[in-house]
Amino acid sequence: MLRRVRTENGWVRGIEAADPRVTAFKGIPFAAPPTGQNRWRAPQPAEDWDGERECFRFAPISVQDTPGVGGGFYDREWHVDPEIGMSEDCLYLNVWTNAKSADERLPVLVWFFGGGYQWGYTAEMEFDGERIARRGIVVVTVNYRLNVFGYLAHPELTAEAPGAPANFGSLDQRAGILWTRRNIAAFGGDPDNITIAGQSAGGGSVLSQMAAPQNRGLFRRAIVESGMIRSPYAGSSFSHPASLCDAERLGAEFFAFLGARTLAEARALDALYIRDKYAEFASSHPRFATVCDGVFNVGDPLSLYCSGRCAEVDLMAGSTADEFHVFIRADGEEGLAAEARRIFGADADRFLATAEAHITDGHGRYAFANEIECTARAIFERADGQCSPSRRYLYRFDVPMPGDDSPGSFHSSDLWFFFETLAKCHRPFTGKYYDLARRMCTYWCNFIRSGDPNGTDIDGEPLPRWEPYTKELAGVRFTPDGIDTIGECSDFERMLVDRTKETL
Repeated sequence: MLRRVRTENGWVRGIEAADPRVTAFKGIPFAAPPTGQNRWRAPQPAEDWDGERECFRFAPISVQDTPGVGGGFYDREWHVDPEIGMSEDCLYLNVWTNAKSADERLPVLVWFFGGGYQWGYTAEMEFDGERIARRGIVVVTVNYRLNVFGYLAHPELTAEAPGAPANFGSLDQRAGILWTRRNIAAFGGDPDNITIAGQSAGGGSVLSQMAAPQNRGLFRRAIVESGMIRSPYAGSSFSHPASLCDAERLGAEFFAFLGARTLAEARALDALYIRDKYAEFASSHPRFATVCDGVFNVGDPLSLYCSGRCAEVDLMAGSTADEFHVFIRADGEEGLAAEARRIFGADADRFLATAEAHITDGHGRYAFANEIECTARAIFERADGQCSPSRRYLYRFDVPMPGDDSPGSFHSSDLWFFFETLAKCHRPFTGKYYDLARRMCTYWCNFIRSGDPNGTDIDGEPLPRWEPYTKELAGVRFTPDGIDTIGECSDFERMLVDRTKETL
């Protein structure tokens, strides 16, 4: 087993996972600590070390609100440890490998966690890479700066570093990809067979990395889970970056809120003080997230992908059945008709002829739709003829989670399954859930390996066929009782997909 590996900065020693055939290397530095003068600066090279660095435990998480203290839904689900270490010195990554030697050239997964660019960390228990590594994939999970530490913009920052004025968290992610390219062969991985993947804001991060002009050729495939988010009714997009000017104005307001007159004064402040003031600031201001800086981020990644101005890679994308439903707000049927005319124009009568348009919760909300699936379908269809003929695969995770809270197929619930980490969850999973997780993880690994999710299950039986996306046979649907196909859109869904395509 590869327990001891030489990286570009020095020797690291890993620890056997629960399965001793897998070695976990936790807390490997991939950049210098982003503290002092490196706060709000592009990641700088990590320093070399002497001797052997023990990489047995996760490094501190990025500065953020303390996990597990609010009693919220995700505090119960996986943010369970309020004592977890936290530090501004957070640029570390983790590697799981089952390679026995450095010359095996196994496929590689690079994972970015989600959390709205505000929260999250690689130590979340659902992100254990062991089950994927057992299938012959080298897993790399990359920490990155968040919230005001990762996505602040300010006029002084732009003047100081016009080549990297913002998006520091995204640049951390890119530094993690580049570290993987340079070092992963020593862990038995193939630097020419990298898949980048993420969920929610991590999925949005994957889109940003795909659209970054300097990233062409760095990776071969991409997985975007619950990250393609554009409302078919409003045309708005979670992944659409703010303009640099708007972000700079917000940054200047935040400095005034801090009482800092200059960048130097802000860099001298304590990190936890900045965190707590940011929490106050965010209660009445937009949160900091990705910025169109004209360097790393040159536009809306969804639109860039559809126009072919993106990395040419195989792509898998999907959503959970119960997340991010959008709707039309209207005062009765007359109000619905008026809104339909505003949104769909001459096609309003066709929209109103569908039964789904009139479904309401009784509180003035009509025509519910899964905006992520609409967006993914729209993007896949718009990309035909614009992007290279790469393979595209769509999924829908339709698995109501067991438990006394009956939460449905909530946002992020598929993570337990793709990583096959159900045993770490508090929910009362039974055999059929474990069977599904095993299959989903195998699909994932097949895609990471070759760009095609199809193959055999561990019992030698073929997995249900997952065809590349077409309008007629869109993809696969994961359910507690098995795996079936997603077919052609209903007329209601087709109108929303086509409407989304118009906004891209």
